[in-house]
Amino acid sequence: MRARPLLLCSCLLLAAGGPAVAQSALTPATQTVTPVTVPVIAPVVTARYPHDRAAFTEGLQYLGGGRYMESTGETGRSGVRRTDLKTGKPELQVATPLATAFGEGVTVLGSTAYHLTWQAGLAFAFDAATLKETGRFRYGGEGWGLTHDGKNLIMSNGTSALVWRDPKTFRSVRTVRVTDQAQAVKNLNELEYVQGSVYANVWLTDRIARIDAQTGKVTAWIDVSALTREVSREAAQAGRPLTFDDVPNGIAFVPERGTLLLTGKRWGTLFEVKVPGVKVDPGVGGRAAPRP
Repeated sequence: MRARPLLLCSCLLLAAGGPAVAQSALTPATQTVTPVTVPVIAPVVTARYPHDRAAFTEGLQYLGGGRYMESTGETGRSGVRRTDLKTGKPELQVATPLATAFGEGVTVLGSTAYHLTWQAGLAFAFDAATLKETGRFRYGGEGWGLTHDGKNLIMSNGTSALVWRDPKTFRSVRTVRVTDQAQAVKNLNELEYVQGSVYANVWLTDRIARIDAQTGKVTAWIDVSALTREVSREAAQAGRPLTFDDVPNGIAFVPERGTLLLTGKRWGTLFEVKVPGVKVDPGVGGRAAPRP
């Protein structure tokens, strides 16, 4: 029966004001922390365009004027092509210069197109207008996706890292680790820089991460599962079903309409979509050198 005197003392202490410590000790137990959740966005399709079913898409960038640059993978079939958006037919294409390499991402900065390889440790530079090779760069590790912020190249390598590189030397100038609620987001693949964010396909998923380019934090997820289902259904009906590898991959910003182009590996459709937060940006204009 000794609990009662102790309870009485406790009550007297609370009444006397000695309780500042006791009260603060109670406060954490009564507080509720609401977890911060990252919003999930469904894109709204505004147009559909034909896309080459043989293209194992690794990189995509809109050039302006109804054309885009695309890179494709697979050893012996890798390359870079400039394609008409409405028809899906290449206007100009070249093979990845190293025949044994598996081609990866591509981006056009100024008058130069840069093209990665998966495990060869080589990046190739091309004249963006003619697609004639103008240089080569070495880098460590794997190459996956590639974009730029108007000044530096931004590269993924299959981990949670985004690496900013000097376009003249290909040297790393900055690295950001991508996280979603403090958890690393790995398998970052094709990239597109848009208005302060990096949009990244996550390999083998139906998700695109919108990443704050300064902090690396994921600020939204874009769910493209409806697009995957549509192309999968159409491929099956045509007698050429998608395979395990035929995943979403390919993001390109269309500044004059404030939209994104989305496709995937060996997909028969390239979708144009509206996504909250992506605005019309006429100042960006076409990103490639003019067609000769």
